Amino acid sequence: MGVAVGELELQLAHPLETIHAVSDRERMQAIERLVMEWRPVALVVGLPTHLDGSEYELSRRCRNFARRLRGRFGIDTFLTDERLTSHAAGLALAEAGVRGRRQKDMLDQVAAQQILATYFAGCHEAA
Repeated sequence: MGVAVGELELQLAHPLETIHAVSDRERMQAIERLVMEWRPVALVVGLPTHLDGSEYELSRRCRNFARRLRGRFGIDTFLTDERLTSHAAGLALAEAGVRGRRQKDMLDQVAAQQILATYFAGCHEAA
């Protein structure tokens, strides 16, 4: 799971890290650590959809995950279209000369950066 941080006033997003948790418990612990460290005013979760906008089964799980985050941390949580963000992240990394294993390690967090940039552009909904 990729994580990005951003500055709401400047609308700038930056890749932060990739969470490699196996279980939901480990994932939530990693997220809690980041929430305590960064003190975000909002959380943004990517919502996967087909190119035509219809949803995957995974979309329902992402909606539930966003609701869990909002409930656990008491922070406004938004869903944002994540169509083609992994593809765009791969292109951006390749353009920066990052390829192979290094690209794989960074892909999710750069995709999270793309998702946050989409949120800043106004394409989101409340979870």
